[in-house]
Amino acid sequence: MKLFLTEYHSSTVTAEIVGAGDANTLDSSTTTTTRTTTTTTTTTMARPVDVELPPTLPMTFGTDNSTTISAQSGSNALLPCVVHNLGDGVVSWIKRKNVQELLTVGLTTYANDERFQAIHFHHSEDWTLQIKYVQGRDAGLYQCQVSTHPPTSIFLFLEVVEARAEISGPPEKFVRPGSTLELHCVVRKSTETPSYLFWYHNERMINYDLERGVNVSTDLMARESWLEIPRASDRHSGNYTCKPSNAVPARVLVHVFKGDNPAAMQHSLATLSSSPHHRLLSLSILAIFFAIDGSS
Repeated sequence: MKLFLTEYHSSTVTAEIVGAGDANTLDSSTTTTTRTTTTTTTTTMARPVDVELPPTLPMTFGTDNSTTISAQSGSNALLPCVVHNLGDGVVSWIKRKNVQELLTVGLTTYANDERFQAIHFHHSEDWTLQIKYVQGRDAGLYQCQVSTHPPTSIFLFLEVVEARAEISGPPEKFVRPGSTLELHCVVRKSTETPSYLFWYHNERMINYDLERGVNVSTDLMARESWLEIPRASDRHSGNYTCKPSNAVPARVLVHVFKGDNPAAMQHSLATLSSSPHHRLLSLSILAIFFAIDGSS
């Protein structure tokens, strides 16, 4: 780029004129001095000067193409799209399917579903697509497009998962009276921390049931909980449920009985669990076991 610089120079000239005094004056020795000052300004056009301006940086994406985002069903899904040096460009979000659906342009939502919204803060380079209360039908391919010439895009895949609680071990447990009952529950496929995780015994919440000898320890950040009953008795038999705030609950059936080999009984029922009729068979075996134990 060429710039023209203009230079200005000023010069000053002072002249003095000395003359005789006025003839009409009485003192003939008087002289008159006149001083004249003249200022001259000269304008000079300088030669062109080459000035190097910094080049315009190209637009680039800060989010990797083909990124997979996992979101838990019912939560808020956030699909990031970081754009460097956007300039006058406009960011749009498009849902890719059989018929493309325009979701947002800039901060304006065009989707008929109000759950979709573009999030952008001033001076930020991130244009995030938010999907509130995400559902299974929201899973699929999404396109973040910038209005360059031609348009430039990256694609992100949204995976919607169903969080589920899981109690370690078989679905039925056998313990002897006076022994320790221990249950461990973990929340699988969870993308958000649950606000609570409760244990139920036959539909009764027992997290704080200390008088019945129940101890519960929960780590919500780790998404797991432990239930311990140091001295199990007959009243502790029944269904136990691990129920997180944002996941499908898990259940286990606990039997407290006076058997000689509860481990062997538990192994037998675990083997039968592969059969479609395992519940009926397990109950039949349990009834026979109690009948024999009661007659002895």
